[in-house]
Amino acid sequence: MKKQSQAYIFALTATLLWSTVATAFKIALNGMDYLHLLGISSATATILFTTILIFNGELKAIWSTPKSAVLQSALLGFLNPFLYYLILFKAYSLLSAQLALSLNYIWPITLVLLSIPILKQKIGLKSIACILLSFIGVIIIANKGSFTSIQSPNTWGIILALGSSIVWSLFWIFNTKDERKATHKLFLNFVFGLIFSLITLAFFGKITLPDSNSITAAIYIGLIECGIAYIFWLKAMKLTSSMDKIGNLVFLSPFISLFLLHLIIGESIYLSTWIGLAIIIIGILLQKITSKKQ
Repeated sequence: MKKQSQAYIFALTATLLWSTVATAFKIALNGMDYLHLLGISSATATILFTTILIFNGELKAIWSTPKSAVLQSALLGFLNPFLYYLILFKAYSLLSAQLALSLNYIWPITLVLLSIPILKQKIGLKSIACILLSFIGVIIIANKGSFTSIQSPNTWGIILALGSSIVWSLFWIFNTKDERKATHKLFLNFVFGLIFSLITLAFFGKITLPDSNSITAAIYIGLIECGIAYIFWLKAMKLTSSMDKIGNLVFLSPFISLFLLHLIIGESIYLSTWIGLAIIIIGILLQKITSKKQ
């Protein structure tokens, strides 16, 4: 099989796996709070990356990591998985899954905006217009199609869902400067993320025993969302001849996610969610096209 065909398979598989996690979030949060979900999923992902390093005979190499790189992983691990999933899981606990999912998906636009002051990148007026188009989609989703009043049941949840996109974008901006091997970075990031999660759980969490369905969903999130899907995407990036050929596949994920939310947990999907999400994606794609021309 040609490398590009393999890249499509890995990228599409990662996209399909990511499409399932919004449903898994809601199943897990139905029987545990967001702090327990954070702890279990982080621990699962850490075990997964430890297993991968052992299997590849690379665990010993971690001990020779420079102190500066360890500190960098502490910072990145604080941003993701700790802070990002702390905010995202809380948002999912306050909002319907379709709302949290759609609002979080503004991250490509947030990434562009944060790149202006941090990476000193410049954008043109056409890109700004595309960004504003995406934010119109956000307003439509948040207001459930109403332009006269905010219809959302929880404003704080909306702020958290949008805020998670900022944390995710900051993580990726700082991650671009880290040239270590991906599995090594992921392992140390999740080790520190797990430490932060356990400390937070010890101070602010309640001692409860989640039901088996919630625990299973939390483990699934750690394996799929934080681990396997990301590894598959990295594999696709290595195999593809151009990121453009696989990059747009990820935009299938939110629409598949909405379908699965309705099919599996029976969440009624508003027409305004489909429309708003489509507008967000169109704005992102147009911004990408405009940036290339510039």
